[in-house]
Amino acid sequence: MQEQGFKNPDADLHEVGLKNWKMAYWNLSPEELVEHTISKGMGQLADSGALVIYTGEFTGRSPEDRFIVKDSVTANKVYWGKVNLAFEPKKFDALWRKVCTYLRKKDLYVRDVQANASANPDYHLRARVIAEYPWSSQFASNMFIRPDQTDLATFDARWTVLCAPGFKADPAVDGTRQHNFAIVNVKKRRLLIGGTGYTGEIKKGIFSVINFVLPTRTKDTLPMHCSANVGHDGDIALFFGLSGTGKTTLSADPHRALIGDDEHAWGSDEVFNFEGGCYAKTIDLTAEKEPDIFRAIRHGAILENIKFFPGTRTVDYADRSITENTRVSYPINHIENAVNPSRAMGDPKNIFFLTCDAYGILPPISRLTPEQAMYYFISGYTARVAGTEVGIKEPKSTFSACFGAPFLPLHPASYADLLGKKLRKSKAKVWLINTGWVGGPYGVGSRIKLPYTRAMITEALNGGLDEVSFEKHPVFGMEIPTSCPGVPSDLLNPRNTWTDKTDYDLKAKSLAKEFVQNFEKYTDQASAEIVMAGPKV
Repeated sequence: MQEQGFKNPDADLHEVGLKNWKMAYWNLSPEELVEHTISKGMGQLADSGALVIYTGEFTGRSPEDRFIVKDSVTANKVYWGKVNLAFEPKKFDALWRKVCTYLRKKDLYVRDVQANASANPDYHLRARVIAEYPWSSQFASNMFIRPDQTDLATFDARWTVLCAPGFKADPAVDGTRQHNFAIVNVKKRRLLIGGTGYTGEIKKGIFSVINFVLPTRTKDTLPMHCSANVGHDGDIALFFGLSGTGKTTLSADPHRALIGDDEHAWGSDEVFNFEGGCYAKTIDLTAEKEPDIFRAIRHGAILENIKFFPGTRTVDYADRSITENTRVSYPINHIENAVNPSRAMGDPKNIFFLTCDAYGILPPISRLTPEQAMYYFISGYTARVAGTEVGIKEPKSTFSACFGAPFLPLHPASYADLLGKKLRKSKAKVWLINTGWVGGPYGVGSRIKLPYTRAMITEALNGGLDEVSFEKHPVFGMEIPTSCPGVPSDLLNPRNTWTDKTDYDLKAKSLAKEFVQNFEKYTDQASAEIVMAGPKV
């Protein structure tokens, strides 16, 4: 007699090299996966009904341990360097076999998922996630699109993800940097993850795959590291930015329907989500600040690396003792006003570039010309927030091309060119939003209050800034509104918030030089108009 949720297509698992596993559990329900997690001593239930787990040694991504197999398919297409590290095909095959051997006599949790909610089935990426831990399988179920029972009966997996957190590589033998790794093999359509329980490696691994496959398969579809929502009139808004800049928070708007919080594509008159869930930061989360996310944390959600108040099962969202990168994953239908299916027809009307400026130089909101939009998209200036990546203890300014360089296998110019074409066609307005500091740099000033940022974005979406006057920033050139309902006027121009105006001017020029120096590596790919749209040193 077969268990509920269990099937036995041994050939499918044998085909990828797995043998002699203990039990294979296929597409279990969230309830069953919670039971397995608790019975294995891997998690606890919070009083909200969410599952609380600890990801182990790694509580964030490890970018230096992410690789792409360099072979005949990728050699001349991938933008090799510090972000896209090459891995030998033979080393990959040997490591895959070692992980398969490691998984013998162990339970396997198999999850069939789809990435891409486009109305066009040609864009769909069908993946089979084979995990050592039940909560890894639940994460995959939360984060990707869940086929119904009819689709599962005939599911044809085109990609295989093998996730073994308990396996540790031998760098001297296996070719890795250390014992953890995440390796993409495009030619064999495989993603191999080991030595780390951080679930974000599954999510970002599949996103990297899509960022390679989609632009090379189509000529008019742009994969984007952004969140997206849509208004009652069908007006689409995109929110670009790295982790910690506010993509999830600012796109979860009770007055607008959520398309998704992190990974999308802009196709031909369509914006669609790659995912079926959200992966939000929870540090200092409150029901007052982020009610939609707070309410989404219930049965079926997974809380990572969080602690309870002593003697209770109530989560202490202010606890930083494990990491500042505390996270929750939940199905997108936990957001009451989410779009189902996760797509919207038409082109975006407003695009927001979210930046966490640790120096307090950039305005809280500013309007960009199309050329400036291209410049700041390619630059991708922000600050890495503490805990998002291994070794980051406090905000650190950085430039991340297209606001997602760690997940972009191709040259940034290829994504920027696609965005430029989209902007010229759609006439979308582009806004730069600083969710970082005002009144001085980190340690001196204070972080911009979330209600002010929400008010500025709301006015931009509703056209409330169309009639106000603007002034140009003397160094960076973007247009700054002189007034905005719900926001103190002296906050809009960052220079006004500094006690020492001369110090602001010096720091603004210093940051501008960083922009110019960073952009030098793109000048052979970018047009003269885009280069001229940058800050004036």
